[in-house]
Amino acid sequence: MTDVARLRDSTQILLPSGSLSGLRGELEERFTVTVRTEEGEVRIIGSPVEIKSVSDYLARNGITIA
Repeated sequence: MTDVARLRDSTQILLPSGSLSGLRGELEERFTVTVRTEEGEVRIIGSPVEIKSVSDYLARNGITIA
C-alpha cells in the first residue's frame, strides 16, 4: 500500500506566503502546475515529474524547500 504522506510530498510543495515573489508567473508559464495561496502558505500542486522540476527550478532561484 502507498504511504499517503510520501505520495502527497511527491505531488505538492508548500512554501511560506511571499516565497514566490516575482517567480509565480514564470513558474505557472514554464510548468504544468497549480499554484494556490492558502492561509499564509503557497501550495504548488502537480505531477511527481513536474514537482521535481519545479523543486530544481526553485533551488536554482534561491528558494529552499524543506
